[in-house]
Amino acid sequence: MPAAEQSVPFRWDLITPDQLGTLLGGTNPPDLWFLDDLVACAGKVIARSGNGNLVFVGRSLDSMFDLLGGALADTRDERAPRRLPLSFQRPGAWTGRQWRPRSLTAAERAQARRVLTTAGVTPHGLARAQRAVTFVDVVDRGSTFTELFDLLSSWIDDEREPWPVIRRKLRFVGVTSRTKTSPNTYRWQHHAAWTRHLPARAVTNVSLHPIVWSYFGDHQTKLTRSFRPDQWLAEVPGPERDEQTRQALAQAAALVAYGRSRAGRHTLARAIGREPALAQPWLRTLVTELNS
Repeated sequence: MPAAEQSVPFRWDLITPDQLGTLLGGTNPPDLWFLDDLVACAGKVIARSGNGNLVFVGRSLDSMFDLLGGALADTRDERAPRRLPLSFQRPGAWTGRQWRPRSLTAAERAQARRVLTTAGVTPHGLARAQRAVTFVDVVDRGSTFTELFDLLSSWIDDEREPWPVIRRKLRFVGVTSRTKTSPNTYRWQHHAAWTRHLPARAVTNVSLHPIVWSYFGDHQTKLTRSFRPDQWLAEVPGPERDEQTRQALAQAAALVAYGRSRAGRHTLARAIGREPALAQPWLRTLVTELNS
């Protein structure tokens, strides 16, 4: 069985980009047409994170990971975001009117735990951490968060770590497609039974313009391959280096650079400053750092 580091798809480190070499040579200047919406959404994600360490699930919000990776790179309290590249998509069958994916095998569950460990998430660590872990992903029906919670819950039980303590260290922020709100608006967390096991404010949403949401979730060229359960136990080949991937790399690098720039940090600080959570000392401190 390959170690988690061998099976997780490779992604370039764009904060200290020594690996890029000449990969960006000849690429076109990227069109960051979504930047305003992305920064506004990222500011809300931070403000609603409950001061947790951000962990981006899957690949859909890689652009937010890159933007915040640049903006938060030099903050004093080491709140740089992390990636958890797991995808839970796999074959299944219809049971009545409900789609049920096949169960994860014991080997797949063990490997998923190893991948979580490389992202700094373990039951032992959660029980003793001073700061919560906040998982972030695009959400439609919430199936990925449901799978992730079930995986963590069974692991916590197996390790016999204290659930009453850990439940206060878990947060989930879903980035949803913006719609007109009404009493009949579908809210995924109201249909996910597991959310009742967490404090009321531990599961929250941030909306994003539907065109931008669809671009990130369905159409954007990603730097890594999808990492589904059938691939968790295999050694993953190296990264693609075709023209589309190189152009996606240029886009990702530009987002990191914008996040690190004075203008990018100030714009992010303004987005955070519009949130009611600014009354909390940790968030005011972060805004001051971004503006300094």
